[in-house]
Amino acid sequence: MASVCLVGATGLVGSNIFNTLKSVDSVSKIFAYSRKQLAVDAKVSPIVSKESAEWPKQYPPGAQLFISALGTTRANAGGFENQKKIDYDLNLELAKAAQAAGTKVYVLISTAGADSQSMMGYPKMKGELEDAVKALEFEHVVIVRPGLIVGSRNETRTAEFVLRKIAGTAGAVSNKLKDFWAQDDEVIARAAVRAGLDCVEGKDKEKVKILTQSDIVRLGRTEWKQ
Repeated sequence: MASVCLVGATGLVGSNIFNTLKSVDSVSKIFAYSRKQLAVDAKVSPIVSKESAEWPKQYPPGAQLFISALGTTRANAGGFENQKKIDYDLNLELAKAAQAAGTKVYVLISTAGADSQSMMGYPKMKGELEDAVKALEFEHVVIVRPGLIVGSRNETRTAEFVLRKIAGTAGAVSNKLKDFWAQDDEVIARAAVRAGLDCVEGKDKEKVKILTQSDIVRLGRTEWKQ
C-alpha cells in the first residue's frame, strides 16, 4: 500500500490525478496541497493553506510518492517572473522538501518541448526544473511530457480552446488522429499515477524515466489497470 503526496490537486491534470489516486486500491493515503478545502474521505488528508510559500514546511512525513501537477499561466500569475515563482521556484522547494523527508519517488507533470537550452522562456523554465529535480537524487524521477492537454479548463485560453476543440473533434473520429499531438487530461493523470506506483512497487527500476506522448497513451489508456 502506498502513501502519496500531491500538489496541484485542483488543476486540470491534478484533479484527475487526485480522483485516480482515490480510485486505486493500492493507494492507502493521499496528502493533497490546496489553497481551498478539498473533499475528504478515509484516504485523503488535505494540506490547506492560502500561503503556498508555507507548503514546503508542511510536507508530510511518510509519503513514498510525490506527484507535482503544480503550474499556472503567465496571465493568471501577472507576468512570466511571477509564473516562474510558482512553476519553478515553488515546485523546486517542494521537491527539496520531499527529498529531505525521505520520499523515494518523484513524478513531475512537465510539457513536451521542455528544454533547459531553449531560447523561449516557458520551455526553458520547464527544462530547468526537470534538470533541477533530477539532480536531487530521488531513487526514481518520472518526467511526464504531454502535448496539448485536452479537457475542460475553468479559465479561458483562446488559442488553446480552439486547438482543444480540434483535438476533441479528431478524437471523436479516432484517437489515432489526436494522440500523437494531444492527450486527454484523464489519460495523462492515469499515466502519471501508474508510472509512479510502478516505481514504488519495484516494478520499474529506471532512475530517471521520461514519459513521451506515446508512453502517456500506452500507460494511461492502452495498458491502464487500477
